[in-house]
Amino acid sequence: MTDITDDISEEISFQGFEDDCKLLGNLLNDVLQREVGPQFMEKVEKTRVLAQSACNMRNVGIEDTAELLEKQLAAELSQMTLEEALPLARTFSHYLNLSGIAETHHRVTKIRSTEKQSKSCDDTFNQLVQGGVSPDELYSTVCNQVVEIVLTAHPTQINRRTLQYKHIRIAHLLEYNDRPDLGQEDRDMLIEDLKREISAIWQTDELRRHKPTPVDEARAGLNIVEQSLWRAVPHYLRRVSNALKKHTGNPLPLTCTPIKFGSWMGGDRDGNPNVTAKVTKNVSLLSRWMAIDLYIREVDNLRFELSVNQCTENFSRLAHEILEKENSMEDRHDIWNPSSLWNQFKNNSHHAPPLPTQLPTGADLPSCAERNEVESHYPRLDVPGSEFTPSHSEDGQSSLRVKESMHDIINLTIKTHGNDTVSNSGNAQSAVTPRGSSFCSSQLLARRKIFAESQLGRTSFDKLLEPSSSQRPGIAPYRVVLGDAKQKLLKTRKQLELLLEDLPCEHDYKDCYETSEQLLEPLIMCYESLKSCGSVILADGRLADLIRRVATFGMVLMKLDLRQESGKHSETLDAITNYLDMGTYSDWDEDKKLEFLTRELKGKRPLVPPTIEVASDVKEVLETFRVAAELGSGSLGAYVISMASNASDVLAVELLQKDAHLSIAGELGRPCPGRTLRVVPLFETVKDLREAGSVIRKLLSIDWYHKHIIENHNGHQEVMVGYSDSGKDGGRFTAAWELYKAQEDVVAACNEYGIKVTLFHGRGGSIGRGGGPTYLAIQSQPPGSVMGSLRSTEQGEMVQAKFGLPQIAVRQLEIYTTAVLLATLRPPKPPKEEKWRNLMDEISKISCSSYRNTVYENPEFQAYFREATPQAELGFLNIGSRPRRKSSVGIGHLRAIPWIFAWTQTRFVLPSWLGVGSGLKGICEKGHTEDLRAMYKDWPFFQSTIDLIEMVLGKADIPIAKHYDEVLVSESRQELGAELRRELLTAEKFVLIVTGHEKLSENNSSLRKLIESRLPYLNPMNMLQVEILKRLRRDEDNNKLRDALLITINGIAAGMRNTG
Repeated sequence: MTDITDDISEEISFQGFEDDCKLLGNLLNDVLQREVGPQFMEKVEKTRVLAQSACNMRNVGIEDTAELLEKQLAAELSQMTLEEALPLARTFSHYLNLSGIAETHHRVTKIRSTEKQSKSCDDTFNQLVQGGVSPDELYSTVCNQVVEIVLTAHPTQINRRTLQYKHIRIAHLLEYNDRPDLGQEDRDMLIEDLKREISAIWQTDELRRHKPTPVDEARAGLNIVEQSLWRAVPHYLRRVSNALKKHTGNPLPLTCTPIKFGSWMGGDRDGNPNVTAKVTKNVSLLSRWMAIDLYIREVDNLRFELSVNQCTENFSRLAHEILEKENSMEDRHDIWNPSSLWNQFKNNSHHAPPLPTQLPTGADLPSCAERNEVESHYPRLDVPGSEFTPSHSEDGQSSLRVKESMHDIINLTIKTHGNDTVSNSGNAQSAVTPRGSSFCSSQLLARRKIFAESQLGRTSFDKLLEPSSSQRPGIAPYRVVLGDAKQKLLKTRKQLELLLEDLPCEHDYKDCYETSEQLLEPLIMCYESLKSCGSVILADGRLADLIRRVATFGMVLMKLDLRQESGKHSETLDAITNYLDMGTYSDWDEDKKLEFLTRELKGKRPLVPPTIEVASDVKEVLETFRVAAELGSGSLGAYVISMASNASDVLAVELLQKDAHLSIAGELGRPCPGRTLRVVPLFETVKDLREAGSVIRKLLSIDWYHKHIIENHNGHQEVMVGYSDSGKDGGRFTAAWELYKAQEDVVAACNEYGIKVTLFHGRGGSIGRGGGPTYLAIQSQPPGSVMGSLRSTEQGEMVQAKFGLPQIAVRQLEIYTTAVLLATLRPPKPPKEEKWRNLMDEISKISCSSYRNTVYENPEFQAYFREATPQAELGFLNIGSRPRRKSSVGIGHLRAIPWIFAWTQTRFVLPSWLGVGSGLKGICEKGHTEDLRAMYKDWPFFQSTIDLIEMVLGKADIPIAKHYDEVLVSESRQELGAELRRELLTAEKFVLIVTGHEKLSENNSSLRKLIESRLPYLNPMNMLQVEILKRLRRDEDNNKLRDALLITINGIAAGMRNTG
């Protein structure tokens, strides 16, 4: 019942999976016996047994008995009080979450235990070489491949982050439990640890009580990097490198990385006014801060590892130069000058000693060690934010108080230094008290504390830990060079903290790292020196991993994309042209817009007058472009225009970017950092997808734009295609076909003008929003659309599911790499005959008509949708920073996420199959059944589309959907529900005819077994949700009922393993 793990097609060990489910279930029972009592647990067990019995009857085809049991179950749930229903919902929700943890654990176990994995780099490289690809071509293609995974904050992640961490800890404990050398005492302790985690989960509120801010969402994305991707990336790159060396004779170059990461968290302002220019700037700085903080930790580890003395002559000379510089600085610091000491304290300089002073976390572990200890290895990262204490208060008083204290401490230190005969507390008191002041012991302790906590105090303490020069066994050159790198990293981190607090930054930029190239320089020098001296094994350890991390994550971990709706840019240009008495921009036709935009882009003066006064919305758009100019392309990725439909939408953004760059450069007196951002049109609706190729042709035919792409973006055009809105607009089948044709047309347009193209896929988690197995999706793209480059979003719950654990993340990164490589070197087959394309057009036409007749043309459908699903209540979940749209809007204005989310909750998953049955039936009845079977066999795109629909049909549950209708839907609309259920049966029938399967999910027995294992817990959750919805709609202000409903939503999402 999951879209998220189907990339890993290997069967899991169901015996082990069931054993772990039983273990976790029994421990939850033990916890609940204590927490809620045995009487309640009897009700839980009775509910489960009834649900299990009904499932068993359905599995053997005894439908009447199954229906009677389900009615009995629904009746008993309807008689429960709210006080009984709430803990029951929580119990079944936690059962489903624990089952999901066990499933993920066994997939990780399967990955580890399988010697030769399908879709791995080794397997795919071997397949390509055996198929005739030369080693040189393979090596060149892999080294030049660029895949970027963009993490987004789409509100589909149900679980609170604190519960996600507890789930990860349970996964670690299950892993530890698998150790064959575990003694009985250790195993007993492990069981107690599991009980503690489950008890903590039960006693934790699973509901978010407040909406997250955009910065909260960005922190969640950064935590994924820290807890998983930071470890996964070096492991993944080692796999790529080892496989390349095996099959081509050459390893992956050290600074080459086939995968990078981007983010929309803090940059996606489409429909979210909470994402402001200031938020974007702070998130970008926060991302830099975290990158530097992670690098500091790694450099600390390296300094302990690289204790060797042997190095090249040039490297030795560099180390001595650094030491001489540090010694000259120490000589200056040894002069006890109060004012210079105060300046040192005020500037808070971070001086890293040439030798490390304490063992950093993990320094005792080998560079690629898998951390299997019981304790969590994902500590909370204290990043500057709401709890960050500034070093200066607004009134400046704290600064003055610290200065006073430092002055006294310096005086105390001088007096103590001059009196080496002090032997008792009384003498010490008189000796260190400044003249003319009553200095009590508490004040002395307080000021000593301030000094000890200051950077000066810490540096003095560090000196006590360092061996003296005469005791040092000799210069450790790598430690010296890395110590200098750490010093610059510390200064860089401090600089970022000051910028985050809007405080003046006094650091010299020469002493900080601005680019990844600057940080790579000393690391690569270390690497080359070690290699030259025969220490390749040391060079290829933790040092190589750090170099690869810098190459992958850069100085920002994930470059931040900006996204805004095209209409906002038109409104901004309206304000400007009206102010300049040029008329209203949005009233002009397309040709006039292009003429104006091109003329202004060729000019050298700013367009926006500095004195212009505009509305707050327009001001925010202009401020966003200013922030983009300040941060530059080193921190930011692309500027995505949602709802793009014309060439002028792209040029409008180019003009606003250019104007902001001119303005900022004039204020700074120097050019802005980096180039302007690449501008990416996003085509979302069916209509816009059909026009995408024409829009790109029009753009590239404009001389200024064509030249701009070649000179500033290396002849590369990026185009984004949206799966969510196109699916909601025309149904899943029509959206899939229109996306396929749009990509073909965009690629052809770029080829006509000699421009390379990267397609950016805006895929959601569920199949209704373009989700599904990554490998299958990439392998079914049009030939020529994946030529060594690809961008794709990973959204909401998919981020945690695919990248939350390092082992799963490594596997996903490999799948992305090998799928793109195969699509480049062995492109998917196009349709064999033109007839196949014509049949697809006909299926799409019938399917789209059926879909739209139901969703948009039937006047009863919107009311039915609101009654039959919890759509109206989803806004209480607090799972995203984006404001909730008014519930009265029509389907056309409803966002795609709640549209899919609501139908997933009822297990009807209507958006993923509606219209498909009508389309296939229409073609089959015209005598083309054998043609469809041939298309399924020999056309990867068609096969992928049908397989995904079959997967979704396997998750749909007609009896559950019918129960929602019977209890919640008005009698006048009951027939609409019955008609939709008949349409679902039609879709199932004709999908099976096309595939030749006897039953759904026949080719995925693992998925089918997992579905069946969850039903005894999932079915009662749905029935309970129906009862709670019925009560809540009669008592809308009952907060306890609302909480109970939200818990059922969480539980069903856990059982379905996706939301929207």
